[in-house]
Amino acid sequence: MVAKKKQIRKTIHKKVQKRAKLLVVPHAHNKYQPHLIRTGGIVAVLLLVVVLQAFYIFSNSGFVLGGKGNISVDELLASTNKERIKDGLEPLQVDNRLTKAATEKAQDMLANGYWAHTSPSGVEPWSWMKNAHYSYSYAGENLAKNFSTANGVVNAWMHSEDHRDNILNTHYRDVGFGVVEGKLDGQKTTLVVAMYGAPRTTAALVGTEPTVLAATAGTEPIIAQFGAKVQTLAPTTLGSVFLLLMAATVAATAHLYRKKLPRPVQQSWLKHHGAYKAVGMVGMAFMLVALYSGGQI
Repeated sequence: MVAKKKQIRKTIHKKVQKRAKLLVVPHAHNKYQPHLIRTGGIVAVLLLVVVLQAFYIFSNSGFVLGGKGNISVDELLASTNKERIKDGLEPLQVDNRLTKAATEKAQDMLANGYWAHTSPSGVEPWSWMKNAHYSYSYAGENLAKNFSTANGVVNAWMHSEDHRDNILNTHYRDVGFGVVEGKLDGQKTTLVVAMYGAPRTTAALVGTEPTVLAATAGTEPIIAQFGAKVQTLAPTTLGSVFLLLMAATVAATAHLYRKKLPRPVQQSWLKHHGAYKAVGMVGMAFMLVALYSGGQI
């Protein structure tokens, strides 16, 4: 009985392996045209992408639960300190005054419809710190919106020079995070505000100006911006992007074997079908990222 079960498992394993090879690996048995990038395979991939995106849209339309950001102060602190410790720096401590300042700043942005370090009326981030009675010698602020995870927020900040400088600033000792949900420009938005500081001590020289640093948005390179966008994608969209890129990889690999295609195929445009499909799939993946990512730093 045991030997029979082993034989059955072995047979199933071989069949699955054979099917998988036909699906994604160009070789003689599939005439160097993997089934995944044939007409039926492409249609199946596109249908699955449509289903995943339809589920995403439906789950965020209010008819079912879901679509809410999962960002907590504890996770933001843990991700931030992980980066500092990795760089040989002391971890930051949460200061309730900075948390109050960061939360009130986020609420003010929603109430007055802006997304910037300085409000339309000219109120700077440091004003919120002073209102919360946090006296600083060094201070900084990072902003983020429309991310779904704390790790995604910190990863995006770490890929931007100005934001990374705040996280890894050697002077800072304290941090406060504000995470507020609401509507900005008519769209459901999750805002994250991080305020960093070093308390002003009696040893500080009288009359000296505190050092402040607000990370400037839009200065990060294109790759960093793309990375930040990917961090905001919902799991369904991320799955669609992965599926498209996998199909593109299979298509690109098949293109390398184009000289082994049957002679009638080599005499038509199908000789380069792998390259065309690879480009098309990559283009669709980038389009999904552009359409469904909303995160900004």
